[in-house]
Amino acid sequence: MIRRPPRSTLDRSSAASDVYKRQAIQGGVDYADDSGFYIGTWASNVSYDSDDAYSYEHDIYFGYAGEADGFSYDIGYLYYNYDANAGYDFGEVYGSIGVGNFSVQLSLLTNAEPDEGPGEDFGFAQASYTSLDYVIPLESGAEIGLHAGFHEGDFMYSFNGATDDYWDFNISIAKDGFSAMVSTTTLGSDDDGDGIEDYASMAARDNDSVKFVVGYALDFEL
Repeated sequence: MIRRPPRSTLDRSSAASDVYKRQAIQGGVDYADDSGFYIGTWASNVSYDSDDAYSYEHDIYFGYAGEADGFSYDIGYLYYNYDANAGYDFGEVYGSIGVGNFSVQLSLLTNAEPDEGPGEDFGFAQASYTSLDYVIPLESGAEIGLHAGFHEGDFMYSFNGATDDYWDFNISIAKDGFSAMVSTTTLGSDDDGDGIEDYASMAARDNDSVKFVVGYALDFEL
């Protein structure tokens, strides 16, 4: 089965395209046991700038998911692997709870490859991502998704090029594998007020702007 792992605490694409002004090809394989245990891997081409060090993202994840008394839950670990010369691999633990069509997830940084800069702390749980999601099923079989997520922590600033905590929001619609999404963030062009445009908001990334993404996904069982 092709499966997209839970989005990252810190990944730049939580509110934006994985690639710089071009298409992405993504896919993965996972194994899910009847007990609730699962393990899998996922990969995609990525590019956050026209000439940056990133060309791919390869994720490895495992966890345990199930349902009890009307609640759904999912806990696990997710490792993000990028190009060796990028030097920004990291891992996180996550946990989510769902009730009906609503779910909330908390992801916490566990380990990070880059060295800390002056005043930075890349230690356990020193960066986090909290997300809220609600799904609205339509009579046509389509689903509308509403999402809000909050990013915070030094590693998030370093990886995303942000200078302050921020929210991301998106609205999506999906049916029969086809999907479309519009997203935005609360990022400004100079959130720390130093008179220099923040990296996350420069023209190549424009993560302070509205983004549009369309896609098609195919799930199958081996």
